Amino acid sequence: MSLLERVEQALDTIRPYLLTDGGNVSVEEITPEKVVRLKLLGACGTCPMSIMTLKAGIEEAIKKAVPEITGVEAINLTEVDDPNAVLPENMR
Repeated sequence: MSLLERVEQALDTIRPYLLTDGGNVSVEEITPEKVVRLKLLGACGTCPMSIMTLKAGIEEAIKKAVPEITGVEAINLTEVDDPNAVLPENMR
């Protein structure tokens, strides 16, 4: 099974939660450094909780299922300096 297929399987474990809130995610690329680049879709693209969702949900699920992945980033994430952004405790 390819790296992409394994990442997609990991995402499938959390997609139901994203879909419940009107969002989703698509894999745009996996870099040679094994960083997964995602696009947040639907409500996830503009949600002030998107940083939290990415770090606490998506990144954790991917790294647990595919340990060789070194990082996860979104190409259209709510900016950290957005006054509405909700950050994980370790990013405040």
